[in-house]
Amino acid sequence: MVALTLVTYSIGRLGLSGLDIALGVLLLALIKGHLIGAYFMGLNRVQGFWRWPVTIWLLLPGLLITIAFVLAEG
Repeated sequence: MVALTLVTYSIGRLGLSGLDIALGVLLLALIKGHLIGAYFMGLNRVQGFWRWPVTIWLLLPGLLITIAFVLAEG
């Protein structure tokens, strides 16, 4: 988690930009969100339905943001 945060911080400090960089940072944020749900919220030990709300909550906005970035770039 710390390594992913440092990568994101470094990207910002270096001033990197572009669609690929933005989508990469978004992907890192989604991975970090998944890790928070799995380990800090303890969802890695949960079976069935309760694992899906956090996953959907991460994927839906991530997909919408990705679509918005791609459409804006085009």
